[in-house]
Amino acid sequence: MKARELRDKSDSELTEQERELREELFNLRFQHATGQLENTMAVVRVKKDIARVKTLLRERDLEREGKREASDGLTDR
Repeated sequence: MKARELRDKSDSELTEQERELREELFNLRFQHATGQLENTMAVVRVKKDIARVKTLLRERDLEREGKREASDGLTDR
């Protein structure tokens, strides 16, 4: 999954995407523990996708905080 694709999604879609990826990671880890996982790189891929989603959500949080602080600073003058 590309970050470019994720940037087009809303916060709620990203949160849902993160939930789905965490569920997939759980299933992959379960398969690995039982010896049924054939592609071990799938675990790495899903972990990176989770990190991408979390990074985008955090960037948006910081952006909103920055805008909020900037607007608060204007009213004090």
